[in-house]
Amino acid sequence: MNKTLLIFFITICFSSYSQDKTEVKDFFWGKSDTFKTVTKTPDKWKNESAVIIYKYEHYDYHNSGVKVVFTSAYRQRLKLQDENSVKEFSEFSFKNKFYSSRGYSYKQGTTFLGVKIVKPDGKEIEVDVDKDAKKVDDQKKIAINGLEIGDIIDYYYYSYEPFASLTQNFEPVENTLGDVYPIMSRKMKFLVEEDFYVNFNTYHGAPELKEVESGKKHTKAYELTAQNVEKEEFLRWFYPLVELPCYKFQVFFAKKSGDAVPYNSQIFLPKKNESFRKTVDKDDIFDYYEKKFHAVFDLGETLKFLKGKTFESEEEKIKAVYLFARHQYYTQFIESAVIKEADIFNSYAMYKNPDFFSNEWSFISYFMAYMKEFKIDYNIVLATARNNGSLDELLIQKNLTPLLRINTPTPLYLEYCNPFTTPGTIDYNLENTKGYIMDFVSNRTIANVKEVNLPSTTVKDNVTKVVTNVSMDADLSSLNVKRASEFYGHFKSDEQKDKLKFYDYVEEDYQKYGTERVIDKVGSKSKREQYNKEFDALKNKLKDIQKEDEKKSLSGEFDFEIENPTIKITNTGRYGDNSPVSYEEEFVIKNNFIKKAGENYIVEIGKMLTNQLEIDKKEVDRKNNVYMPFPRAFENEIVFEIPARYKISGIEKLNKNVQNSTGEFSSTAVLKDNKLIIKTVKKYNNYYEPNANWNKIVDFLEAAYQFTQEKVLLKKQ
Repeated sequence: MNKTLLIFFITICFSSYSQDKTEVKDFFWGKSDTFKTVTKTPDKWKNESAVIIYKYEHYDYHNSGVKVVFTSAYRQRLKLQDENSVKEFSEFSFKNKFYSSRGYSYKQGTTFLGVKIVKPDGKEIEVDVDKDAKKVDDQKKIAINGLEIGDIIDYYYYSYEPFASLTQNFEPVENTLGDVYPIMSRKMKFLVEEDFYVNFNTYHGAPELKEVESGKKHTKAYELTAQNVEKEEFLRWFYPLVELPCYKFQVFFAKKSGDAVPYNSQIFLPKKNESFRKTVDKDDIFDYYEKKFHAVFDLGETLKFLKGKTFESEEEKIKAVYLFARHQYYTQFIESAVIKEADIFNSYAMYKNPDFFSNEWSFISYFMAYMKEFKIDYNIVLATARNNGSLDELLIQKNLTPLLRINTPTPLYLEYCNPFTTPGTIDYNLENTKGYIMDFVSNRTIANVKEVNLPSTTVKDNVTKVVTNVSMDADLSSLNVKRASEFYGHFKSDEQKDKLKFYDYVEEDYQKYGTERVIDKVGSKSKREQYNKEFDALKNKLKDIQKEDEKKSLSGEFDFEIENPTIKITNTGRYGDNSPVSYEEEFVIKNNFIKKAGENYIVEIGKMLTNQLEIDKKEVDRKNNVYMPFPRAFENEIVFEIPARYKISGIEKLNKNVQNSTGEFSSTAVLKDNKLIIKTVKKYNNYYEPNANWNKIVDFLEAAYQFTQEKVLLKKQ
């Protein structure tokens, strides 16, 4: 936890287990606090923004027999050494009340926050959190007044989570050893009782977890400690868990019964006589997944969809089935969910025993049933995202994503659907990795597990294309902009999520597949009219919000407010991996990019490329390797209409060309028919670059940034 704006999204607490605030305070700052008087920091870190004197994490999994209690606690004591750190720690946000359904019922609970300031003369000022915190929306915020350079801020949070003594999968924890500030002393303590199954390991030089005396019967305690931990740089394009010292763990609770294996565990269970599991291999994958997948699903609607249709190939048929299933078992229920949440009517009652892709497992079951029905060869692949680390470091079961590989002449990969996924495209975080592939015997059991290389994409697959037409208004004070954008490959999903709302794509699917809208299922005409009226009002309200969001998004591109923006979606890109999402925008840029110089005008034309990365000194001296999301290309064309009675100069500065093995930035500028036509190309060639290649990346990034600083001069003729 290296962010100081702490937002504590803890799950539940039962009020009957309410802790005493004094006891919690004593847990951190009581007589056993060996860091209470530590105020000095090493001279070697005197130029750091802040130094963490003590960082402590505490996890306790306890079974009382009636209830299972999970306690998590966190403390940090650090010295503020410049204005940046003073500003950073001048405000906290937190939730002191929270609700969750853990334990099969909603319960209310509390988490505790404590903050104190230690002045250089040793005076301690404890913040009255209850008195000073102000409620903002569903959070509380508290300003830490009076902080100064040289102060020590010491804060903690404490949360406990009791729930019914039933099976329970706890969320995994994955943390780096280092932080954004150097650490004098770091400690993580882990307590676990019987009936808890544990996965735990450390990586990349992090200290081993050591067993220590717990002082409690039937409880084991472990500690991870480290001293003099240098700060880490969490820069862009970096995966901390891949390289930095770190630890990962996950806990599962179930009443142990002999040698019986809990059926619903979401961890790889420790082997017999082991306290916890540290590694996972293909044999463990076999044991865990042997009976997890089932080719069971009602294919009635799919067979109706296919009746009378012909396809060029089996691959095209499966793609069509995927898109149909995406609507039939996913998107058509989104409208119902919105209607139900808006309390218009109980839309779920309009469906009789609906099939729905509620998770990856139901999606996999559907396609397994389809492959069985049509006798198509396939495999199930399990892959982990690149930012989780290599397959050899796999430990957390939830880090595995199941995929289907259909063994058509060109293997076709299918992943769990959302409104924007398309067949043949997988999450870019899974690309270019190793995964486990499983064979099946009679669509029932796993025959074997082996490693497989997952597919990759290139700069030709992931492309953004933008054409921007720019003209000046009559008094030459504003720029009128018309922009057409197309997004291909992995660029599509973010744009679709940002620009498309449920009413855009649900209605599109209704028209494509002839599905009946949920309101049309209502028998009463008067009720249908009423519900349609209420639903239309809701959509109109959401569209107004969408317009404001789009204005903010567009303004964010330029770092100032844009005037009169409009947007028109021209293609959703939802029906094929080669079909782009595209839209057209119009907007006005006032009082920016144009400066009057006597009778002439200076136009900052380079800024029409919008924000490009400016590499600061800290990033130039980068020590980490580089992990790109995916290979990609940005193609831009800027067409600037030169005003009548003016000529343009300075276009030679708009021609740039930096190319190397990591990528490129190139730009050309020509005059044609009284228009300045600029074309730029920016490419990132690879998924990964060693640190030795960082200077090559910086070369073309700096060229792109320098382009945005270029200006042209309009001279009066």
